[in-house]
Amino acid sequence: MLKIREAIVVEGRYDKNTLSQVVDTVILETAGFGIFRDEETLALLRRIGAKRGLILLTDSDGAGFLIRNYLKGALPQDQVKHAYIPDRYGKERRKRRPGKEGKLGVEGMPPAVLEAALRQAGATVLGEDSAPPQAPPLTKADLYACGLSGGEGSREKRQKLLRKLDLPSHLSPNAMLPILSALYDRNALLEEMRNL
Repeated sequence: MLKIREAIVVEGRYDKNTLSQVVDTVILETAGFGIFRDEETLALLRRIGAKRGLILLTDSDGAGFLIRNYLKGALPQDQVKHAYIPDRYGKERRKRRPGKEGKLGVEGMPPAVLEAALRQAGATVLGEDSAPPQAPPLTKADLYACGLSGGEGSREKRQKLLRKLDLPSHLSPNAMLPILSALYDRNALLEEMRNL
C-alpha cells in the first residue's frame, strides 16, 4: 500500500472505497456534481490543499472532466496535481449497465492502473527516495511544433497520441501539457511523435 502525502479528491464513495485499497492517505469525495454548490467541502479542500497538497482523480468521462475543470478553477493551481485514468470501456460490477459513455470510472480500475496514474501525477510517496530533478516542462509552443495543437489535423494527431499513451480522450491541449511534461521531455516527445 502506498503512503502518499497529498490528499486525493475523487467523485464518490465507490471511488473512495477502491482507492483506499491502494493508498494510505486522506481521500475526499466531491459527491459528484454536489461540489458545485457545496462551499463547505470546497473550503475544506482549500484548507487541506494548503497543508498537504491535493491530487484530483476523477473519471475519464465528460462528467469527470466537468468536475475536474470546476475544481481546477476553484482551487489554487500550485496546490493541485492531476492524475488521469485511461479510457477503458466496460461497466463496474455493481452497475446493471455501463455509464453514458461506456467507460470505467476510478472504481473500475485495477490497483496497478491507479498506482501508475498517481505516480505519473507526481504524488509524493512517503518512504521512497526523492525523484531526480525534472527537465523544464513542455510548453504550448512544443505542442504546436509537434502538430498537436493549432494546425490542420492536430485534433486527430492528439487523439492518436492519447490512445497510444493510454490517456483519456477528453484531454485538451492545455490539459495535456502537464501530463506530457510529467512523462516526457522535449526530445522524448518528438521521438514519440515520429513513432506515430
